[in-house]
Amino acid sequence: MDIASVLERRRGRLAAKRAMDIVLSAGALCVLWPVFLLLAAAIVADDPGPVFYRQVRIGRGGKPFRIYKFRSMVVDADKKGLPITVGGDSRITRVGAFLRRTKLDELAQILNVLAGQMSFVGPRPEVPRYVERYTPYQRQVLLVRPGITDYASIAYRRENDMLAGAADPERMYVEEIMPAKIELNMKYIREISPAADIRLIFRTIAAVAKD
Repeated sequence: MDIASVLERRRGRLAAKRAMDIVLSAGALCVLWPVFLLLAAAIVADDPGPVFYRQVRIGRGGKPFRIYKFRSMVVDADKKGLPITVGGDSRITRVGAFLRRTKLDELAQILNVLAGQMSFVGPRPEVPRYVERYTPYQRQVLLVRPGITDYASIAYRRENDMLAGAADPERMYVEEIMPAKIELNMKYIREISPAADIRLIFRTIAAVAKD
């Protein structure tokens, strides 16, 4: 059974999943706004510039959107290197290194979740240049909303360190890591449900705490 058929049969679960995203994202923003203010102050004090980093990613249906992250790199980092980040990347600020290690930079994506561009759980959205390389099979991940976390995010949470040891980091990402992550995306999509989301959220929290 292809992914489109799986999703058609689970329309009710998808509706419940979106409702859960709305409730959780609205609640999280109400609770976490003091944390957002503290992170914003730390980012600007360390490296003057925008608090948020916005980048074009490809969402559900192949539609581009701007993903939010708390800025962890120097201003205009996109113009100073590859679209992927490797361990020890000189573009990462001091506060940014902490944000990345603790995944606090991803909290800004709660705004994308509330707006309906993302879900708490789903395939991580890619930049256009990598989506252009997708095979028809791989493009099936674009049938669902992308997410903040999923199986691939947990399995490859040390991706930057893996890439740091590669002779050609971008080639390693495109030829090895990206296809493996997409297979994990497919595993998630085949079992997509609010219950699966809750399990993955707790697994993500446990993985971050362990690190």
